[in-house]
Order: sequence, then structure tokens, then C-alpha cells
Amino acid sequence: MGTPEFPDLGRHCSVGDCHQIDFLPFTCDRCEYVFCLQHRSYTSHKCPVANNKDVTVVICPLCAKGVRLNPNEDANITWEAHVNTDCDPSNYQRATKKKKCPVPRCKEALTFSNTIRCKDCSKEHCLKHRFGPDHMCPGPRKLEPTFPFANMLRRSQKVEPRVNSSSSSSSWWSSSLLNAASSFRSSAEAGIQKLSIATSEVVQKAKDGITPSSSSGDLVEQCVQCPARFSNVGALIEHVEKSHGNSLQPSRGRVTIDACPKCSKGFQDPVLLVEHVEREHGGTSKA
Repeated sequence: MGTPEFPDLGRHCSVGDCHQIDFLPFTCDRCEYVFCLQHRSYTSHKCPVANNKDVTVVICPLCAKGVRLNPNEDANITWEAHVNTDCDPSNYQRATKKKKCPVPRCKEALTFSNTIRCKDCSKEHCLKHRFGPDHMCPGPRKLEPTFPFANMLRRSQKVEPRVNSSSSSSSWWSSSLLNAASSFRSSAEAGIQKLSIATSEVVQKAKDGITPSSSSGDLVEQCVQCPARFSNVGALIEHVEKSHGNSLQPSRGRVTIDACPKCSKGFQDPVLLVEHVEREHGGTSKA
């Protein structure tokens, strides 16, 4: 067997009538004998333990569960052990009943690959009836209206008895709506009145010159005509009107001349003074 260079090359077939040397032998995974290409299968070399690793599963007709048969045990014993311990007939309905499309006269079974859930009605349908008009979709569920006097209407519904006649029901609804609308309007008017009062108080404070700094007693407002100082704008305006009222009235024929702070040149027009400062003094008025 083999060659002088490779003495362990090749092996003889284990079948008694064959014994052929094979350089690429096959080892049976059940009986672990070596065979040639012709006798490599279980049936060709009549393997005595060919069924030891076979997996046979029988579906129970009572519970629709799979029962694995043991090769070294009688099938009747395995079946009796399953019936006495693991068999649950209530599972048969759940296992065999397949979910179908809810559309009338549609017998399509819903599986993982052909099931579509409608976004509007949240029901599952087959691919054929996946669109709303095909399965007569009622549309999305309407939300309850949330208007300001919804709670008032619910309370009135609980208190007052329901009337079967359409005329009395419509009159009750109209009166309830009118009462709710009037109460809502009165609350809105009260809020607007409070807002107007607060706004008028703020405007009056602004006119009087009341500021947070005036409460501290600091004299922050100074008269432009004299060195006098005042705590608020209202006192300053009153002082100017009383003390400098005559000087504030412009007299006819008086000409105001603005002098340049650097060269003391006079100008009647302030624009000309600014142009003069920018042109002659480099844009600065500091002496």
C-alpha cells in the first residue's frame, strides 16, 4: 500500500468483496469505516447504524406540536409519553388557525410577506386590499373637539335629561351654546378691561417721569439752562416752563451762530460747521 516516497498513501475499502485501494478514501460518519468511491453511501455498504443520527418529527394531530422520535426507542412509547405530559389540545386552534384578510369574500391568509397595516384604520390587510378604497377604509378616527367651553357642555349634558324629540334637542343645544358663548365673551371682556387699565397706568407713569431711579432720591435730571437738578422728568419740565419759559420762545429776527471749537469761526448752518471741521481740522473738534 502506498509508494516508497508515500508509504501511508491510500487505504483499502472495508467491504469484504471489494478491498479496493483508494487514494482518496471516504470515512463513514456513522460506523466510521473507510470505503471507496463506489461504497461510500449508507445503502451501498449497508451501514448498520445509519439511522442513529436521523431526526424524525411527527406532528401531533391533537395539539399540532412536533414530536421527535428517538431511534433507540419505540415510536409508540414516545407517542404515549408526549400525550401524557406535553400534549395540549387547546393549542391546536391557535396553531392551525391562520389570520386572514378582513375584507369580505377575501380568503387570502396574512403572512409575514403579504401583510400591510393601514395607517388610517390600523387594520392589517393583504396586498390586494392594501389601499383605503379597496377595503372601504372609514378613515382616521376623529378626535374630540377641544374648544374652551367643552367641559361646560359636558356638565350640562349630565345635569339636563335627554329629550328624544329633534326640536327640543336642537333648542337645548342652541341655548347651551349661547350660554357658553356669553360666559366666554364676558370673561374675555373682563380680561381686556384689566389689560387696558394696566396699560393706562404704565403710560401715565411714563408721562409723569416715574422711573426706578427716582425712588432712590438721586437727582439724575439736569436743566440745560441752569445747574439745577431734579429727580424725575416731570419736575424738570415744570421747572423749565416756570423759570425759563420766556427764554424758550424764539424771537423773530434772531440768528443763531455756531462757533468752531478749534478756530472759533462762526457758522449759521450746523452742516457747514461739520464740513468745516472735517475739512480743516481732520474730522475732530477737540481743542
